[in-house]
Amino acid sequence: MATSGIPAEAKAIKSQRKTRTALLYRDSRGMAHTCSEGSLFGVGNPLLDIAVNTDSEYLKKYELEANNAILAEKKHEPMYKEMADMEGVEYLAGGATQNSMRVAQWILRKKHCATFMGSVGKDDFSKTLEQKAEEAGVKVKYQKQDDHPTGTCAVVITKNGACRSLVANLAAANHFSKSHLDVPENKALMEKAKFYYISGFFLTVSPETIQTIGKHACEHNKVFSMNLSAPFLCEFYKEPMMAAFPYIDILFSNETEAAKFSEVQGFGLTDIREIALKAASLPKENKKRSRIVVFTQGADNIILAKDGKVKEFPVVRLPEEKLIDTNGAGDAFVGGFLSQLVQGRDVADCIKCGIWAATEIIQRSGCTFPPDLHYKN
Repeated sequence: MATSGIPAEAKAIKSQRKTRTALLYRDSRGMAHTCSEGSLFGVGNPLLDIAVNTDSEYLKKYELEANNAILAEKKHEPMYKEMADMEGVEYLAGGATQNSMRVAQWILRKKHCATFMGSVGKDDFSKTLEQKAEEAGVKVKYQKQDDHPTGTCAVVITKNGACRSLVANLAAANHFSKSHLDVPENKALMEKAKFYYISGFFLTVSPETIQTIGKHACEHNKVFSMNLSAPFLCEFYKEPMMAAFPYIDILFSNETEAAKFSEVQGFGLTDIREIALKAASLPKENKKRSRIVVFTQGADNIILAKDGKVKEFPVVRLPEEKLIDTNGAGDAFVGGFLSQLVQGRDVADCIKCGIWAATEIIQRSGCTFPPDLHYKN
């Protein structure tokens, strides 16, 4: 009978709808966008942040600078115990790339769109990190070390949250090896992704891993993005940074890092717009994609360079009393940007969401966010 095929057809249609529902979500306007599981892949240094609000005298004590990031030296070792005993100390899931993955997931809402890998110890700190990541919806695949504790980062907050100084003790994070990507399950997760993000801090750990991911992205015309992350990386890790540079499709940086990059590379440029254009024009392996350079400048305009042109985007200026903690603002911007990128949005929409995410997060302590707050594009 003609009707005998109807149940099978209805079943097929139902199956197709189920599949589409799994891959799509609707934004505030009811418009559907793709958000596939595992589409975003990040590798970096998972760290547990130890954050305190203090004064400039504490910075002087340990020869630190406001709004800077360094690796811990011998003289900084007492800080961690000292800060842990301070009144109001907070422990937060940290590490630049992991922060960006958490923020992207917060905005995307669909669980496990983002995958993160990094190295931790077999201790309570790593359990806390994994719990925080999973709560945010990030799929974590840590490489666990027997002989090294989970890394920590001292976050010294001054000027009522307007300035922060980061001192990272990488510990286990410093021992990530490319072999972790060779595990079949992990390799499958890496190859499944379409978008990759690695903070510049990972240059100190495993340039080989960066090269592997960058080459994979290039060969398969996927999007590979990195961040300059800190001035000292531009200067002291110039060789691995420039080895990775030809694979970079999207480069993030703030104005201080961009200035140091220009100096170290011998550009002879001080204008942030010109530096962005020069960085965008550096040699690139994947000729199918133009390099995009995005420079943030705190409360000043965001600079976008692409195809020999520069655009500026104003940020939201908050009154000083609303600034709680600028730690994580850059990570939040990247997370917001990536959350739109994986949905196929244009760069202007990506920057808009990045600004929104950073603005929300600097009104809270650490790289944290209100779970019930939704991004409205």
